[in-house]
Amino acid sequence: MSAPISNQPQQMQMGVVQQGGGLPPSLQYLAGLDQIIVKQKIEALEVLTGFETRNRYAVLNNQGQQIFFVQEESSLCERCFCPMNRGLTLHMTDNNSQEVMQFRREFKFCTGCCWCGEGCCNMQFTVESPVGRQLGSVRTGDSKCKAHMKVYDASDKHMFTLWGPCCPCQCVCGCTDDINFPITDPSLTTQVGNVAKQWRGCCVDTFTDADQFCLTFPADMTVECKALLIGALFLAEFYVFEQQKNNNGGGAGY
Repeated sequence: MSAPISNQPQQMQMGVVQQGGGLPPSLQYLAGLDQIIVKQKIEALEVLTGFETRNRYAVLNNQGQQIFFVQEESSLCERCFCPMNRGLTLHMTDNNSQEVMQFRREFKFCTGCCWCGEGCCNMQFTVESPVGRQLGSVRTGDSKCKAHMKVYDASDKHMFTLWGPCCPCQCVCGCTDDINFPITDPSLTTQVGNVAKQWRGCCVDTFTDADQFCLTFPADMTVECKALLIGALFLAEFYVFEQQKNNNGGGAGY
């Protein structure tokens, strides 16, 4: 089990704090980081019964220490009968159980369609920090055969783009490499980071649906941008890998 940081570190440079004005103090811990790990918790009830439970995640620094915790809030009915389309809120709290960020997705009858990712089937996470103050959003884009996501700031300016692979699969039969979603500028000419779904080992990845991700970004990137990229990581999780689970591994549902 990962050891949580009991007192949220406050390693903040004055210039970075000003850039992130209005953000919760404990979120400023992101200012000194260039990498975080997000581990989904294994739910015993889901493993034993296949019953779709609320997802939970630990957010770790590169020393394996827990810095934040994320828990899903969603309708039991939607999780059971329309899991891929369900509306949900992800609450991210610090180690003192104070909510520092929130990701929200509305229920949609159609979502994740390859041809109209920017149309009626658009999947979107709204990112707020603190709760009630919108930092921006992450949305799916037209993709055809690859996962395509765009990151926008609070003024709806396109900040980053992520493209996933055509076949984002992992299995014990040899596909154990990380699945990468490079993060680029809107022109696609400069890579600024990466979201990687990591292989957790034969037992975990074969017999559970607990995912693990690594998010990398420049250490000097603003805290707001890092927060938005965490939202992009969770959109990748629900847009691609949650759909794979609910399709019994039969494709990403683009």
